[in-house]
Amino acid sequence: MSPSHSIFLRLAFVVAACFAVANAFVNPQLPVLRTHNSPSSNRCLSAFVHALPALRSPRCVARRDRSLSGSLLASAAPSETAEIEAKIKAQGETVRSMKEAIKADPEAHSKEDLDAAVKTLLELKAQLPNSEPPKKEKKVEKKKPAAPQAKKGGKKEKAKAPELSPREERAVREGKAEKLREKGKNPYQYTWEISHSTTALQEEHKGLANGEEAPDAKVSIAGRIMAKRVFGKLAFYTLADGVGTIQLYLEQEAINKAGPEAFDDLKTLADVGDFLGVKGALKRTDKGELSVMVTEYEILTKALLPLPDKFKGLTDINTRYRRRYVDLIVNPEVRETFRRRAVITQGIRSYLNDRGYLEIETPVLNTESGGAEAKPFITHHNALDMELYMRIATELHLKRLVVGGFERVFELGRIFRNEGVSTRHNPEFTSVELYQAYADYNDMMDLTEEMITGITQQVCGTLDITYQGEKISLQRPWKRRSMNDLVLDATGIDFYSMRDDVEGAKAKAKEAGVPGGDVDKCKSVGELLNVVFEEKAEASLMQPTFVTEHPVEISPLAKPHRDKEGLTERFELFVYGRELANAFSELTDPIDQRQRFEAQAAKKAAGDEEAADVDEDFLMALEYGMPPTAGLGIGVDRLVMLLTDSGSIRDVIAFPLMKKDEGQQSLLEGSA
Repeated sequence: MSPSHSIFLRLAFVVAACFAVANAFVNPQLPVLRTHNSPSSNRCLSAFVHALPALRSPRCVARRDRSLSGSLLASAAPSETAEIEAKIKAQGETVRSMKEAIKADPEAHSKEDLDAAVKTLLELKAQLPNSEPPKKEKKVEKKKPAAPQAKKGGKKEKAKAPELSPREERAVREGKAEKLREKGKNPYQYTWEISHSTTALQEEHKGLANGEEAPDAKVSIAGRIMAKRVFGKLAFYTLADGVGTIQLYLEQEAINKAGPEAFDDLKTLADVGDFLGVKGALKRTDKGELSVMVTEYEILTKALLPLPDKFKGLTDINTRYRRRYVDLIVNPEVRETFRRRAVITQGIRSYLNDRGYLEIETPVLNTESGGAEAKPFITHHNALDMELYMRIATELHLKRLVVGGFERVFELGRIFRNEGVSTRHNPEFTSVELYQAYADYNDMMDLTEEMITGITQQVCGTLDITYQGEKISLQRPWKRRSMNDLVLDATGIDFYSMRDDVEGAKAKAKEAGVPGGDVDKCKSVGELLNVVFEEKAEASLMQPTFVTEHPVEISPLAKPHRDKEGLTERFELFVYGRELANAFSELTDPIDQRQRFEAQAAKKAAGDEEAADVDEDFLMALEYGMPPTAGLGIGVDRLVMLLTDSGSIRDVIAFPLMKKDEGQQSLLEGSA
C-alpha cells in the first residue's frame, strides 16, 4: 500500500472514531470495546464498525429531530404566540367562572360542559411553542401487603383488611344475609318490642355512677348500628334510634348463653348500617358511658349498601339533596332541621286553631290561574280533555269560603310556580294563607308579629337569633315603613310626589343607578317605585320590617288605601333582605276587581306570562257579597330557613326538585 493510501485510510478511521466517541456521550448505552492491547489499525476499525449503527440508531435520529424541531419552534412568529396566549387566558377565565358558578349552584353547568371547556383549554396550551406533550404515566405495580411484623413482646400486628369498593361491599353483605337465612334467621324481620328510646334511658339513668349497674333495669331497644369496636371476646357498638344514641356492651359469655355461635355471628354478620334489636341490663362503664349489657339480639334489617366514610362524611351538596335519606342518617344536624320544621308547621296550625280559624283544603288543579303574579305549571286532564293549571296560590278559593260564611279560614299547603331555581326559590314550596272577616291589614300585622315571635321562642328559646352571621332581633314591635319612604331614604327621590310624571320619574331612577332596561319596561310611576325599591332598598332590610302602601298597579287584589290615592292597604314583611309574608286589606268591590283583572289580562295578552286571567267565577262570588276581610300569606320554607339558620331553601325541603340523574348514579359506582 502506498504511503498516500495509508494516510488516507488512517484519516478515515480517525474521523469514524470521533463520531463513535461523540455518540457515546449522546447514547451512554452504546457498547465500547476494550482495545488497549490491539494494534492501532484494529482500534480504529473497531470504533468505525460500532459507530455506523450508532449514527443510524433511532435514539440518535430522535435527538437530532427534536433539536431541529426546537430550533424551528423557537423561531415561530411572536404574533402567533401572543394570539395563542390570549386565547388560553380567555378560555382559562371561562373555566374558572364555570367552576365558581357550579360551587354556588351545582345545577349551573353540566359536567359534560365543564369537561369540554377544560379540554379546549388543554388543546390551546398544546399549541404553544416549547410545550411538551403530556408524559405517559408509568405503570406502578401494586405491592403485595407485607407480612405482619412482630411487635415487642412477641405479639404480631394484624394486617389491615383490604378496602372494598362499594360494589364488592354489597356482594359481601348479600352473602351475610344469605348466611343468616341458612341459620334460620330472617335478615328482614317484621317487628321488635321497644321499651325505651335512647334519650329516655339517658335521662332516667343520668345519676348512675361510673362502674355501677342499674338495679332491675331490663330494657329492649332497637336502632341502626353506627359504629363497631371489637376486642376479641368483647365488643362495643353504637346504636342510634330516631332521637339519640347509646352504647351496646357486648360480652361473649353473656351473649353465647343464647347459643354457642351467637357472639361470633354478631361480630361477623352484623355491619355498620344494619338495624339491630337488643335486650339486656344497664350499666355505666368506668369511663362514664351508659351502656346496654346485651343478653339477646336480633338483626332486624341487613343493609346492603355501606354508609359514607365516618371521617369524610357526606359533604357533596348534590348527593345530599338527591339522597336525602343518607344525609339524614349521617348528619344529625339535618334531622334537627326537619324536626324544627315540623315544630314550626305544628306551631302555625296550633296558633290559628286556638283562635278559631278552620283549615279547609282547596283545589290544586284549577281552570284559571290566579291569586298571584306567577307563571303556572300546565297539565292536561285526559278524561275531561282540558288543560288545567296547578295552583300558584290558595287565595281565591279561600276568599270564596269567606263569601260562603267561614269568617276565619286558612290552608297550609303546597304551591307550584313554573319559575327559576335559586337559594330562595323552589318550583314547589309551602305557604300558609289565612283570611279573617271584619279585619284589615293592621290586624294582620299584629297577628304576624304575635305568631312568629311565639313560634321563634318555642323553637329557638330566644327572640334574638343569628342568621348567616347576622344578628337579628325579633323583639316586638317591628318597624313599619312605607315603600315610598324607604326608597326616599335610599335614593333621595320622592316618587309619590311624581306620580303623574312617568318620564321624569324614569330619568330620576336612572340617575339613581337603576338599570335602564328595568326602568324602560315600567309604564307607570307605581311600577317604577316597586322596581327602585327592589333594586335600592330591599336588601338593606335586615331587621324585621313591615313595608306598607304598595302601588295599586302591583297589587291587583288589595283594597285601595283609604287616604292615599294610587296606593293600597298592603304590607310585605322583610327579614334579612328577603320577603317573608304578604298581606292585604282584601278588595271586596266586584266592579273594581273586574277592572284590575282586565288590566292583568291585557298584560298577559301582551306577553306577560306571570299576569292573571279574568276569573269570572270569583267575580260572581264577590257579587254575592264578601264582608270586609284581611288576608295574610307566609312563606313557610323561608320562615324555617330563618329559624334554622339554613342558607338555601333546598336545605329545608326534604326532597327538593333536582335535574334528573341521567345515569341514576348509585352508591355502587363510588363513595358518596
